[in-house]
Amino acid sequence: MTSRHVPSPSRRTVVRAAAATAAAVPVLAASATATATASASSETPAPAPAFLHGVASGDPLPDGVLLWTRVTPEPGAEPGSGRGADTPVRWEIAEDREFTAIAASGTTYASAASDHTVKADVRGLRPATSYYFRFTASGESGESGGTTGVRSPVGRTRTAPATGANVAGVRFGVVSCANWEAGWFSAYRHLAARGDLDAVLHLGDYLYEYGTGDYPTQGAALREHRPAHEILDLADYRLRHGTYKTDSDLQALHAAHPVVAIWDDHEFANDAWSGGAQNHTPGAEGVWERRVAAAKQAYFEWMPVRASTEGTVYRRLRFGKLADLHLLDLRSFRSEQASVGSGSVDDPERTITGRAQLDWLKAGLAGSDAVWKLVGTSVMISPVAFGALPAHLLKPLAGLLGLPKEGLAVNVDQWDGYTDDRRELIAHLRERGISDTVFLTGDIHMAWANEVPVRAATYPLSPPAATEFVVTSVTSDNLDDILKVAPQTVSLVAAAAVRTANRHVKWVDMDSHGYGVLDVTAERSQMDYYVLSDRKAKDATSSWARSYRTLRGTQRVDRADRPVR
Repeated sequence: MTSRHVPSPSRRTVVRAAAATAAAVPVLAASATATATASASSETPAPAPAFLHGVASGDPLPDGVLLWTRVTPEPGAEPGSGRGADTPVRWEIAEDREFTAIAASGTTYASAASDHTVKADVRGLRPATSYYFRFTASGESGESGGTTGVRSPVGRTRTAPATGANVAGVRFGVVSCANWEAGWFSAYRHLAARGDLDAVLHLGDYLYEYGTGDYPTQGAALREHRPAHEILDLADYRLRHGTYKTDSDLQALHAAHPVVAIWDDHEFANDAWSGGAQNHTPGAEGVWERRVAAAKQAYFEWMPVRASTEGTVYRRLRFGKLADLHLLDLRSFRSEQASVGSGSVDDPERTITGRAQLDWLKAGLAGSDAVWKLVGTSVMISPVAFGALPAHLLKPLAGLLGLPKEGLAVNVDQWDGYTDDRRELIAHLRERGISDTVFLTGDIHMAWANEVPVRAATYPLSPPAATEFVVTSVTSDNLDDILKVAPQTVSLVAAAAVRTANRHVKWVDMDSHGYGVLDVTAERSQMDYYVLSDRKAKDATSSWARSYRTLRGTQRVDRADRPVR
């Protein structure tokens, strides 16, 4: 069905809080070859079977990693179609690209029940080690899946350090908010080209659920979604995932690094909560629970996330004694968003995490012996007020942020709309003496560097409890995109006003698209912010914009004068 929802800026959570290398080259080349095959398949029938959606890995452990691919068993067996026979698939992983010494291997099946996606949860590997992996699909059902058949591109992955290892450093790419219709995924290409990353963190909105032309506005789509309508059922979500994974830059990213992903709302529907979403109409668009079940099934089929986390994405990964990474699910358990300006944002019965997840997070933070406690959160935890904005800036920003045009001091889709959960978590950090907690955030299509205050109203007299680094969008609309003005036309004034009203905000970039690189050592955690020259240019360049760091034991954010690399 064609979407009936034509989102205006007021629907979006767009800007909700304020308006290499040599090792990587062969992997990128292999991914490009696979993508060329995928592109050609739209014009001429592909050989059967075929690997049209690349290869991926994720959720690295000290002794293992999750491998992923999708087999197209016959021409026309596109994602969500249910077409194609079960296909034997052999996977192999080795420490050399030539696969002269196989570290592990096995055989499984790509079946219609899982949309012909394949996962292999490999164990028995060495910690802190780079590996290469590939798949081989047999041409006929019933074959054993040996070394003959159609081979996938080669991917590269890396295991995590040993649990008790004293690690000198870990480095992550950090991304969020990639809308297919809004631009090219150049940020992924630039991260794929780096050979110095232990993993890439994707903090949500990996894909968007809208129909073609709904967001961005009609006529602004650079390339059209498949299916063209707003996705509602399992076949829809599968095809949308499959469409995204034909992008050459996205394939390159997955082929070069393990990806650690969580979801936000657009993997389901805009402003999703446990019982519905802003743009889900019960009856006309079916039962919400069925739509969520379909979205989650497709997500776990198509993403390199362990099946043991099925139904939710909150989980914990460890990188030696240097860092514990706590990953949150802030959509499955949350209460419905409050009305902006209502006192219900402080209601202790309302939650963004759910009781079980909040207790799990608190226990994990208190029990961690890691130097750094990293928390992957899809929406911003730092409070933000907008009362000081001038009217000509407040109106478009309020539209983007889901605020009344008159302007109020809360964004109810973020932690600002669930203040009791935030108060409890921050109090836990202070009461238990938990230091060096860093929140890593996406969602709002802008880059921020924040100190998380114990009490925002009295900051800086009251100390910060943690720090927060927010990355901008890969392609999704930011302030100047919505206003259709040149960068910094209005944002410099708006950013200054936001910082004046929110002194714990140390920096905000409202204009750029790009990605972050988080470098963690025993002394500090530093986020380097990179921006793209043009999200609508397929060959967009990348340049360093800013760097901010938090020194161990300070809970403060300082500007760094250079990137780590």
